[in-house]
Amino acid sequence: MDIRESDLPGIGRKFQLTNEQGEKIVIVVHDDGRREIYHFDHRSPDESLSMVTLSDEEARQIAFIVGGLVHKPKMLETIEMALGDLVIEWYKLEPGSPCIGRTIGELDIRRRSGATVIAVVGKSSAKQINPGPDYVLPEESTMVVMGERQQIQALKQIIKSGCD
Repeated sequence: MDIRESDLPGIGRKFQLTNEQGEKIVIVVHDDGRREIYHFDHRSPDESLSMVTLSDEEARQIAFIVGGLVHKPKMLETIEMALGDLVIEWYKLEPGSPCIGRTIGELDIRRRSGATVIAVVGKSSAKQINPGPDYVLPEESTMVVMGERQQIQALKQIIKSGCD
């Protein structure tokens, strides 16, 4: 997917993309935090079909939903999304993993790998966004982690081996 960005002086920044179905979507991020999302008809790419305005908080909540932080489709055991050199990946903690029942701080994840745990979603869909070092990793949960590829690989080694 090709995303084109442009500055809108005095307004904010515009992002324009075309999805796989040929529909054009334009997102305007205003300097005050508002977002406007425009959807265009693929048969008439200059005619807006709909427009939604979101506050900063609403946009962030929708980003969590669309990005899979709230619900990850069952068919996707792991998924990754690249943001330049950064990768966000969902990593499922299997039963019996040596890190289960240990805290993020005890595993020393950030120092040992450089990666960051940005959320943990439990098997009952309980979510912990931005868990701190005292957060205990529960069985059969999914960690949402962010870092460069080598950092994510180092984090996976920590998860597989525990504190070893």
